[in-house]
Amino acid sequence: MNIYELRKYGTAVFLLVSAGLITLFLYYSNSLVEELSEQERSRMQIWADATKEIINLGNASDDTPSQSNVDFLLSIIEGNSNIPVLLTDDSGNIIMHRNFDLPEPIDSLSPLYISETNDRYLTRKLDKLKHTSNVIDITISPGNLQHLYYEDSKLLKSLSLYPYVQLLVMLAFILVVYYAVLSTKKAEQNKVWVGLSKETAHQLGTPISSLMAWMELLEGMGVEADIVSEMDKDVKRLSTIASRFSKIGSRPQMQPEGLGEIVSGSASYMSTRISSRINLSVNLCEEDIRVNMSAPLFEWVMENLIKNAVDAMEGHGSISVTTGHERDTAWIEVADTGKGLSRKNFKTIFNPGYTTKKRGWGLGLTLAKRIIEQYHRGRIFVKESEPGKGTTFRIELPLLPHSL
Repeated sequence: MNIYELRKYGTAVFLLVSAGLITLFLYYSNSLVEELSEQERSRMQIWADATKEIINLGNASDDTPSQSNVDFLLSIIEGNSNIPVLLTDDSGNIIMHRNFDLPEPIDSLSPLYISETNDRYLTRKLDKLKHTSNVIDITISPGNLQHLYYEDSKLLKSLSLYPYVQLLVMLAFILVVYYAVLSTKKAEQNKVWVGLSKETAHQLGTPISSLMAWMELLEGMGVEADIVSEMDKDVKRLSTIASRFSKIGSRPQMQPEGLGEIVSGSASYMSTRISSRINLSVNLCEEDIRVNMSAPLFEWVMENLIKNAVDAMEGHGSISVTTGHERDTAWIEVADTGKGLSRKNFKTIFNPGYTTKKRGWGLGLTLAKRIIEQYHRGRIFVKESEPGKGTTFRIELPLLPHSL
């Protein structure tokens, strides 16, 4: 199991644990809300019972109710200072209300208008409360019913929203931390890429200069011209590689290039360095497609893709390189008849260190992705692949305006 599979499983475990903790937290918070809601309903039931007793005491004709009993019942009613309540008769007429934030009176308006405004406000509240379960029926006497409607207190409303607000804050905090860590990681990777590239270019510079001097000596020593010519090609090739590494370490110079010329040149170079049992074909668009690019770096990408295709076919098969354009996008596809990939590896294959070969650093496609996406503002991805049938890589680059 490689590091990316471990990270994938680790991420899955982290998400499962986080989801479990969030679920537990929400369950506990909702339990508190339900408990508080039940307590408020119990208080409203006591309030309703006190209202019923006061009405019954007022209707009693035998004995005058003791003042202490009336005071006690009134204290219960007056004690409710935070739960909005509406008391109505069986016909829906509002008898009493408490703890509602009525519209503020306006001096320029008549008291009658203010009263009507408050009545409309309370009527709207009543209509809403009729569609909830916050109602207690009070049987004053046979055939005489009243109904107590109540809203949740501000404390209960706040507490019911608090878990979700806290959840949003937690998610925002996690996202900020995640992107901060991701940005720091990318910055560190960029520094590693730059340092590695510059050091590689620097280390290659000295032996390349020495080899160039030896080439001049070999010509004077009578070595066959064909041998010297081939060696000179390889030395120039090393010089090109060093130049590529120096460009990776800094922002490369971009200029308009003919896509077909660059692609055919890269394919031509690789065709002389692969097995004769591998057929490499190039199908260029008839139109002159021009894009803004760094030719040395783009050639490196093409060579990496062709070399990976060769490695995937294990000595025999065919590779086709095709170019074309769609609207404002130029595209290049490199298809092979190799061993293919499973869909789960379509993105993983571009990660640093990922390789299916016994020997290899797993950096070729990572460099290709960096060159295409960061320097050329394009895309590179696996268009399609199937184990045992082959893989098609696709590169998309922005066309230059009026290039066609």
